[in-house]
Amino acid sequence: MSSSKPSNPKQTSKVREQQGIYDVPERYEIIGGIRYDFLSSPKYVHQKILTNFYLAFHGACKEEGEILLAPMDVHFDEENIVQPDVIYIANANLGIIRNGFVFGVPDLLVEVLSNSTGRRDKTIKKELYEKHGVKEYWLADPSYRTVDQFVLTEGVGYRLAATLTEEDHLQSPTIPCLTIDLASIFPENDRQ
Repeated sequence: MSSSKPSNPKQTSKVREQQGIYDVPERYEIIGGIRYDFLSSPKYVHQKILTNFYLAFHGACKEEGEILLAPMDVHFDEENIVQPDVIYIANANLGIIRNGFVFGVPDLLVEVLSNSTGRRDKTIKKELYEKHGVKEYWLADPSYRTVDQFVLTEGVGYRLAATLTEEDHLQSPTIPCLTIDLASIFPENDRQ
């Protein structure tokens, strides 16, 4: 057995810094078989809104379903795998969580708009969620401090139920336990 003491008592151990690779997994979505990369990490305002939505969902509906945050893949099928910002799955629908992932249609999805993903969230992702039968879809806009609430209507598709400001309360017709005071969602203007 070798001793860990230096042979010369005045000699000190040295730690050599090693150059390593900071492995950041790629983040992307597949919509209609096309890969869309996330180009940058979210800004403070995006993450703060996301956190506040989680707290609101958790406070109101933790007993009624599962609340998940991005990054979490939602697999609609092999051609459509997305990472919504907030995912809500009612208890009756929890069977779509298998092997640690979501395979199926959540009850409600929320996207927080950003410069890099906002256009896609408003168009192709909205169409995708509607096509696959997501009952309710919200678009939170940090710049205008609004939430567009889309509700799936039989035979019609998504219907804009409301465009709400931070002065309003958002009530979900899909998730009965969920009513959110939007003033608690948007951060102070000076922190955006």
